[in-house]
Amino acid sequence: MQIQNNVFIITGGASGLGAATARMITEAGGKVVIADVQVEAGEKLAAELNGKFVKCDVTSEADAIAVVEAAVAMGTLRGLVNCAGVAPAVKTVGKEGPHPLDVFQKTININLVGTFNMSRLAADAMAKTEAAEWGERGIIINTASVAAFDGQMGQAAYGSSKAAVAGLTLPMARDLSRNGIRVMTIAPGIFETPMLLGMPQEVQDALGKMVPFPPRLGKPNEYAHLAKCIIENTMLNGETIRLDGAIRMQPK
Repeated sequence: MQIQNNVFIITGGASGLGAATARMITEAGGKVVIADVQVEAGEKLAAELNGKFVKCDVTSEADAIAVVEAAVAMGTLRGLVNCAGVAPAVKTVGKEGPHPLDVFQKTININLVGTFNMSRLAADAMAKTEAAEWGERGIIINTASVAAFDGQMGQAAYGSSKAAVAGLTLPMARDLSRNGIRVMTIAPGIFETPMLLGMPQEVQDALGKMVPFPPRLGKPNEYAHLAKCIIENTMLNGETIRLDGAIRMQPK
């Protein structure tokens, strides 16, 4: 799979892991469509990368269709990287009572349903393109989390949504094999995202020391580097890769 001259959609592309991935695609000669709800940051990055920004709620069919149409208008759509997501921290039963159902439903809707919504529509468009070497037409990279496997206290909604994304990987890869579209998932550990960078430095340092090696927070460009390797290696398909420095999360 070649990045150069091909089009890639990045959801959650205005910041964090998504922004780093958008930069990687552009540096490798590809074209990016940044799909995000953060309009100002998204438009600024798209202008910098000579890409396209489309305001997108990933749970909206209409918004997702608009993103895919914008990508197809730019050239040959070859990839989708799903980085959009939310990470609430609420216990099943806390001091204020049971976990609000709407918070749980919103988390599942954005992290899981949103991932599937974007994937199904992008895959439909990629399936209609001319096949490259080995009959390959595209790649979908979804984002789970180590919380899918070692969810901490307060991560019932987040952990289950990310476990579902990991569980989506193999059946979707099998579904799309006839179309020449691969599906992979990255499960990051503790990374320098806008949410974490907003925490006090001592908290960031403490979190970083939880990682066996390297004993620090992961960097967005390390996520982007793995995404690049996945795009370029055709044998990578139907699997979730932990990108976590060997961390195994403690209960809290």
